[in-house]
Amino acid sequence: MSKTAVAGDIRDVDFAEALGERYLSYALSTITARSLPDVRDGLKPVHRRVLYAMRELKLDPKSGFKKCARVVGDVVGKFHPHGNDAVYETLVRLAQDFAQRYPLVEGQGNFGNIDGDSAAAMRYTESRLTEVAEALLAGIDQDAVDFRATYDGENSEPAVLPSRFPNLLANGASGIAVGMATNIPPHNAGELCDALVHLVKHKRCTVDELVERVPGPDFPTGGVLVEAPEAIRQAYATGRGSFRLRAKWEREALSHGLYQVVVTEIPYQVPKSRLIEKIAALLEERKLPLLADVHDESTDTVRIVFEPKSRNVDPAVLMESLFRATELESRVPLNLNVLDAQGVPRVMDLKEALQAFLDHRRVVLQRTTRFRLAEIARRSEILKGQMIVYLNLDEVIRIIREHDDAKERMMKRWRLTEVQAEAILNMRLRSLRRLEEIEIKKELKSLGVEQEELEALLEDEKRQWKSIIAELEDVRKKFGGGALGKRRTEIGTPPAAIQVPVEALVEREPVTVLCSAKGWIRAAKGHGLNLAEIKYKEGDEGRFVVQASTTDKLLVLGTNGRFYTLPVDKLPGGRGHGEPLRLMIELGNEHDVAAILPYVAGAKLLLASSDGRGFVVPADEVLGQTRAGKAVLTPGEGAVARVAAPAEGDSVAVVGTNRKLLIFPLAEVPEMARGRGVILQRYHDGELSDAKVFTKAEGLSWKSGERTRTETDLRGWLGQRSGSGRVMQGFPKSNKFGG
Repeated sequence: MSKTAVAGDIRDVDFAEALGERYLSYALSTITARSLPDVRDGLKPVHRRVLYAMRELKLDPKSGFKKCARVVGDVVGKFHPHGNDAVYETLVRLAQDFAQRYPLVEGQGNFGNIDGDSAAAMRYTESRLTEVAEALLAGIDQDAVDFRATYDGENSEPAVLPSRFPNLLANGASGIAVGMATNIPPHNAGELCDALVHLVKHKRCTVDELVERVPGPDFPTGGVLVEAPEAIRQAYATGRGSFRLRAKWEREALSHGLYQVVVTEIPYQVPKSRLIEKIAALLEERKLPLLADVHDESTDTVRIVFEPKSRNVDPAVLMESLFRATELESRVPLNLNVLDAQGVPRVMDLKEALQAFLDHRRVVLQRTTRFRLAEIARRSEILKGQMIVYLNLDEVIRIIREHDDAKERMMKRWRLTEVQAEAILNMRLRSLRRLEEIEIKKELKSLGVEQEELEALLEDEKRQWKSIIAELEDVRKKFGGGALGKRRTEIGTPPAAIQVPVEALVEREPVTVLCSAKGWIRAAKGHGLNLAEIKYKEGDEGRFVVQASTTDKLLVLGTNGRFYTLPVDKLPGGRGHGEPLRLMIELGNEHDVAAILPYVAGAKLLLASSDGRGFVVPADEVLGQTRAGKAVLTPGEGAVARVAAPAEGDSVAVVGTNRKLLIFPLAEVPEMARGRGVILQRYHDGELSDAKVFTKAEGLSWKSGERTRTETDLRGWLGQRSGSGRVMQGFPKSNKFGG
C-alpha cells in the first residue's frame, strides 16, 4: 500500500485562509442556528425543537402532563444533539411566568422562582404546552411551513413555526452570537395586535403611529417604565436603544405618624434575593443613611418593606437614593437584531418586525389554503366515485364477487381513477344505504362551496388581509384580555429631578485625607490624628493633610492650573498606603499636585501661580465633572499653579521665595471664572511661594514648628497689590504659612 493511500488526499492550504473559512462557518452556525431568533416566530432552533417535540408527544393543553425528562430525551435524541442541561434550561425558562410574558410551557413542580432559585431536576418535573404554544403550532400539519431533515436524517423538523401569535415581540428574546447580539424585551400581545391591524389597514403608516399603539415593553414582573417618550420612539424607529425601568412602590402608613415603603414589583430579570442581599450589604456598609432596615415579606407576590431612619424622611427621596444605588432601577436594552425570512441577520425597526410577521402569516394563509383545496379535491374525487356505487350497486357487487381483478374492471367500466376504485373496494356494507347517498350529495355540495371561497381567497389579496385581520382579532380576544393579557408594566413619566443630598447616599463621618509627596492618597477615619504615627511607603513622606467628612468633595489643583473633583467616600481607606492619585484623575507625569482642599458650596478661593499672578474664583466654578478636570488658572510661560486657599477675610498675604512678605486688601484682587489673573507680588530674583487670605483685625498667623504664631502689628508689610514687600523676621524657612 502506498503512502498516498495511507495518508489520504494531502493538499497545501494557507493556514490563515483555512482558519478564516472555518471560523466563518462557526460564526454563521452560531448566528443562524443558536443565538438569533427568527423574525417570523420569534424562536431560536432549540425553542422550536422543544415545542415541536412536545407536540409530537401530544402534550397539548387539554392532555395530561408528562415528565420533563421524557421531553428532553426526545428533543436530544431526535432534534437537538446537545447536552441535556441546555435543553432542560430552555424548557424551564419557557415555563417561568416571571421570565416569559406569555409562557409557552405549563409546568407542574418546581420550576424555579423570582428569587433566582433553580428548578428541580427534570425527573421530578412535568410539563405540557400552553394555548399560546398551541397558537404558534396551529396549521403545522397543513403544509403551512417548510420542513427539513434533522441532524441524523431520520426525521424532519419545521424550519419555522406557523405562528398565529406575534411571539417575537410578545415574549422577546436575547442572545449573544459572534460579532453581534440581540436583546428584545417582551410586549403586550393585545397592543401588538392593535398595531398589526393598523399596519394592515395603513401600509404607509409611520413608526410613531405604531408606537401610539405599542407605547413600550410590558414585562412579566411589572414595574414602571420611566423612559422619555422621545427616547422610546427613537428606540423603536432605529431598532436600538434602552428603556429605564423602576420598581413599583407605595407609601404604607403606620401608627404614630410612622410609615414604611412597600415595593410590590421589581425590574425584569432582577433576582429578588440578590437585590435584597445588595441592599442589606449597602445598609451594613452605611451607604444608605436614610434607610433603617429592609424586610422581605414576599409570598407568591413580591412585597419588600423598607423602614426609613425617621418619619421626617421624604419617601420620594428615600426611594430616589435606593434607585441610584441598587437594581431597583435598571436599564433594559433593545437591539432588534433578528434573522429575516431569508435567514439573514439584520437590525429591524418596529414597523419592519411587524410587517415581517404579517408577511409570514400571509404566506402561511396561502399555503394552508392550497393544502385545504388539495384535500377538498381528493375528498371530492372519492365521493364522486362512491356515488357510482349507488347508481350501479348491483353491478359493482357482481364484479367484486365474480372477478379477482375487480379494481381494474371497475376503473375501465366507469372510467374511475385508482383512488376512486380503491375507496369503493374499502367501503363498508353498512354504508350502502339510501341515507348515505344523501349525505354524500350534501357533502359534495358543501365542498364545492368551500372550494369556490378558497379559490376566491387565493386570487384576492384584499380577502387575504381581511382574513389575517380576523385572525389577529381572535388572538387579541384570546390572549389580549383577562389576567394574562392585562398590561403589567405601568407607563410612567420621566421622574422629576429630585435633589438627593449626599447624606442620603453616604453616611457622614469625619475623615482625614492624607496625600504623600509621591501622590498616594487615602482617607483615615476621624480627625486629630497623630501625624507622627502615620506610615508611608519607603522613600515617601507626608505632604497634604486635609480634614473632611465622607460626604465632602475634594478639590485638587494641579500645577497645570486644572481643578479635579474627587468624592471623599470613593477614596481608599486609611489602612495600607492608599492608591496613586494619578489613577483617579488625568494628571500627566509632567505635572504635580499643587493644593488639596475640601469643596464648600458658595465659598470663594484665592488662586495664584508661581509668577505672582492670581485672582479670586467661586468654588462652584472649579468643580470638575470628568477625570480630565476643569481648566481654571492659566500659568504664564515657565510658571506653575501653586496656591488654592479659602478667600475668607479682608486681606491677602503673599510671600515669595525671596522671603519678602506683602499684605494688601482682598478687594484689590478681581473675581474671575478662569484666566491668568493680575499681579499680586513682583519679584526680581524669586517667585511666589505661598499666599493666604486673613482678617487683618485678627492678625496674620503662621505655623512655626509645632507652634502657631500670630502677628498683629503688620504696618511694615502693608502695601498695594503688585508691590515687592519686605522681609519678615521669624517667618518659617519653608516660606509657607502652613509651616
